[in-house]
Amino acid sequence: MPQIAPEGAAELNVPRSRKGVETRARLVDAAKEVFKEHAFLEARISDSAKHARLSHGSFYHYFDSKEQIFREVVEREEELLTAPPDNAHSGTRTQDSPRERVRIANRRYLSRYRDESRIMGVIEQVSRYDDHVNEVRMTRMKHFAERSERAIRRWQRDGLVDRDINPTIAADALGAMVGRFSELWLVQGYREYDFDDAVEQLTALWANALRLKD
Repeated sequence: MPQIAPEGAAELNVPRSRKGVETRARLVDAAKEVFKEHAFLEARISDSAKHARLSHGSFYHYFDSKEQIFREVVEREEELLTAPPDNAHSGTRTQDSPRERVRIANRRYLSRYRDESRIMGVIEQVSRYDDHVNEVRMTRMKHFAERSERAIRRWQRDGLVDRDINPTIAADALGAMVGRFSELWLVQGYREYDFDDAVEQLTALWANALRLKD
């Protein structure tokens, strides 16, 4: 199976002008659409260049290979999944209970995964055989888990979460539950669920697992 270009290869193609930055971003947007349409193995560099309204040769001014641009698509999508709220009104508030914070985080993750389910399906597939793509996924998952772990430790100090629970294991296990559930539901089509019900059930599972007190 093809492998993603090594770390550091992209640095050789980093544009220095604003126009170059915009053109490179346009190529990444175009490549994302091509990967969604054709998956990874069938996608072609010429398709991405055509979709971005650039010549085939222009592609190599910014990227060395299809693998390299795919890795950039992966990094951007993974960042989106765990990024802070898009605006101040969609995030948590200081008066929100821990349960409400979990609910908001689950809703935001599921909503973003649903919106990007086609490209996430390609990423999930490639991550199973490509070490570099899998590393990007694991790095983002660890970042998400560490954030959850900090919240669990804080709630334990406040007496809201059972102190016998290992916060590291809990954060990893509950995060993996949400991630795998998202893939089975929104990519694999394993079963159909009502979106709001899925959010509530995942939130209840989090709260019950932590023995969370409101």
